[in-house]
Amino acid sequence: MELFTDMPGDDGLPGRKRAIVMTALMAATVMVVFDGTVVNIALPNMAGALQVSPAVAVWFANAYLLAVAMTLAIFAALASRFGFRPLFLSGLAVFTLASAACALAPDANVLIAMRILQGVGGAAVVSIGPAILRSAFPTRLLGRILGLNALLIAASTAMAPIVGGTLLDAWGWRWLFALNLVPGVMALTLAARAIPANPATVRVPFDVSGAVLSAVLVGALIMAANHAAMPGDLWYALIAVLAGAGFVWRMRQARHPLLPPAIFSSARFSLAALTSMASFVGQGITFVALPFLFQNVYGYSAFETALLFTPWPVGIVLVAPHAGRLADRVSPAVISTVGLFVLAAGLVSLALLPDRPQIWDILARCLLCGLGFGCFQSPNNREMLSNVSREHSGYASGVLAIMRTFGQCLGTALVGVVLAVYVVQDATTAMERQAVQFSLWIAVVATVAAVVLSLSRSRKTTYDLASNA
Repeated sequence: MELFTDMPGDDGLPGRKRAIVMTALMAATVMVVFDGTVVNIALPNMAGALQVSPAVAVWFANAYLLAVAMTLAIFAALASRFGFRPLFLSGLAVFTLASAACALAPDANVLIAMRILQGVGGAAVVSIGPAILRSAFPTRLLGRILGLNALLIAASTAMAPIVGGTLLDAWGWRWLFALNLVPGVMALTLAARAIPANPATVRVPFDVSGAVLSAVLVGALIMAANHAAMPGDLWYALIAVLAGAGFVWRMRQARHPLLPPAIFSSARFSLAALTSMASFVGQGITFVALPFLFQNVYGYSAFETALLFTPWPVGIVLVAPHAGRLADRVSPAVISTVGLFVLAAGLVSLALLPDRPQIWDILARCLLCGLGFGCFQSPNNREMLSNVSREHSGYASGVLAIMRTFGQCLGTALVGVVLAVYVVQDATTAMERQAVQFSLWIAVVATVAAVVLSLSRSRKTTYDLASNA
């Protein structure tokens, strides 16, 4: 296989070492990304088992995503000071141990606390994943391996409901977390063997103030979204504004800020990052809202609900590899925009599902969404990583993970707000259906925003080409 074949002049690791690094990294990435989505399918079941409301149950998913989003930038910066190996190994160990604690959690409070710890460990893993691949693989294979990693993340996100529904129906929700133990230990063993102990690349003081401000900013934004249904409760929004202003000021004034402003000097990088976030808001909303529709409104079991999600990952697998290769010859911004148009159309069709749709009808609409997302994701990630310098690739991979995770987290929070407003005590099936439909329309709006951002990026690319002619 060409990915592991050594050629004269190759940089990076030898072929055999590259294979071990890729196996360890992708196993860990699948677990971390998988856990950001797999719980969604089990939320109705977990709410009943732990005797909490749907609005509280949403925090079984949101606590994990919130912890990941709040610490991604911090770990991306720490990696340049301590090296990839110790950060990756310690993060993976924390994630695996926290998974065991989640499986044994006696009540909702303990489960939420362990999900936060699990998210912190997961953030250390995914924040530096693309940077580890870049250091392990030669430059000639960089685009291919990053595209494969992006495909794996997208497929893991989409496959999670299927695997989760199967496990939930067979053994119960605790096995969704226990599933991580064996692959976690295997990935730790392989990573310890193959990831080199590279020296720190930055020998400057860590920006503690920037780290605190970034965590507060992300956390306050998510909490503000969760409290949007409470008029007069503007404290989180105010904190987010103040933390955001402080973080921007810190980036401009500090000698060694948490995130170097140079990575945002490229308009194409910034627009690609915002496009990614908006698209993941739409997907995050959909993956949380649809299980409530399929199970509580249409009456399907958790396993049947998982099967109804099957066309989404199938669409990604069918399209994503071809979209990645096409992006080497055609503008990635154009391909991503086409994919977003298809995704938006699919989400509109889901929002317009009738009261009792045929199974084939649900499957077809989910397939349309998967085709659109598969066309979008890999070219958009390529656009981000190709518009920063090699020395800033670690920071860029952190920003990529931040946009993805923050988008999912914000989407989950928005569903929680809608459920809190619509689904009161003794709520009817019609009320739950209205809540899901409204959530799906919010997903449509988020995806349309992504289309607008991507079109702006395409115009920017056209302008740059005309200027250089």
